[in-house]
Amino acid sequence: MAKEKIKVGQEGIYDARKLGAPRMIVLGFQHMFAMFGATVLVPLITGLDMSTTLLMAGLGTLLFHLFTKFQVPAFLGSSFAFLGGYATIAPMLEDGTPNKEMLPYACLGVACAGLVYLVLAAIIKLIGINKVMKFFPPVVTGPIIVAIGLGLAPTAVNNCSNNWWLALIALGLVIIFNIFGKGMAKIIPILLGILGAYAVAAVVGNGFGVESFAIDFTAVKEAAWIGFPIDWSSTVFGGVHDSSKAITAIIAIMPIALATMMEHIGDISAISATCGKNYIADPGLHRSLTGDGLATTLSSLFGGPANTTYGENTGVLALSKVYDPRVVRIAAYFAIIFSFSPKFAALINSMPAAIVGGISFVLYGMISAIGVRNMVENKVDFSKPRNTIIAAVILVCALGLGDGVSFSIGEINITLSALAIAALAGIILNIVFPGKDYDFSKSTQNVEEKAE
Repeated sequence: MAKEKIKVGQEGIYDARKLGAPRMIVLGFQHMFAMFGATVLVPLITGLDMSTTLLMAGLGTLLFHLFTKFQVPAFLGSSFAFLGGYATIAPMLEDGTPNKEMLPYACLGVACAGLVYLVLAAIIKLIGINKVMKFFPPVVTGPIIVAIGLGLAPTAVNNCSNNWWLALIALGLVIIFNIFGKGMAKIIPILLGILGAYAVAAVVGNGFGVESFAIDFTAVKEAAWIGFPIDWSSTVFGGVHDSSKAITAIIAIMPIALATMMEHIGDISAISATCGKNYIADPGLHRSLTGDGLATTLSSLFGGPANTTYGENTGVLALSKVYDPRVVRIAAYFAIIFSFSPKFAALINSMPAAIVGGISFVLYGMISAIGVRNMVENKVDFSKPRNTIIAAVILVCALGLGDGVSFSIGEINITLSALAIAALAGIILNIVFPGKDYDFSKSTQNVEEKAE
């Protein structure tokens, strides 16, 4: 079946309905593979269960879609923003094993942080989106989106450095299929890049004995085919017994929500810019915040990490130009199904880091390009010193502060990520500096007119 295009919103957008169910399933696989590399890192770093993480990514994504009227093509994966909170409450033991006793308390703190999203969502609903979004004009959100992509870039390069040849094979395949591919190949370049590079690594490394390309299949062979993804003793319901520890965890971790909510607004702005639809206006930021917050709370209560809208999948949207939320929901269904298979988790985890790096190389760059486009399409005037200064401060804070800034309130240590500091700096400068020239309601009209 030949691919068909529609002219809604932006040129070259594919109509997933005309692609048919088999192709939509393949596209769903692509989204699942795109999120997998980063999603599994959080349980590896914190000691949380891998299968639980997969299950909650899928369920959290479906919950988010429910609250956003099934309109926003976002996938929710593991959030890195809460790593400091986990390290404070449930640091890994000296022998490198997970702190099983304290992890449920850390999860309780994250679950409560997810509820903070509901407070901001309620405020937006009460006072109106226009009054809230005047604090988040394109001169603020655009550089934040750029910073999201550039901030992830070192991770891609570090992964590539494990085997640059393998990374370049993955990157080259993505570029070739995306630019020169025909039919279905053109809209699943990420999946083809992963599969192609993985096959090369398996053949060259395991077939011809080139050690630098070799894949270790030991964990795959030892893993069970089927397993239940939730351990009751690791959940908040089965692992929290000390009220003082619970209160300490809640106080320590809840403030992190202030940072992640800023990141959420940047991510939704990026998805809106990619798809040519203003999702902040419709279905509304209050709905996306509610979905994201409740997904985080649900995941944490059952022993999973905090969830967040994923930049990797925004990059996939930009490359494939298939924006149908049903495709993302298919990825969520796959994540849920495969969470019951430890062998599948082990197989994906066996993927060489260099392949993840090669794929991320282009995805993270796409996110930054989306931020630039967001500013261009909204005609941000950089001849004005206020706009130049705001963008400059955001970028330097986001990229220069590294691990963020830590401070203490009493006995509680709080860490704000560099991106959160950048967002807060941009918001404050935009409020303080005169010469505001952005009207959110007018921007919403323009987006709707372009889509007609």
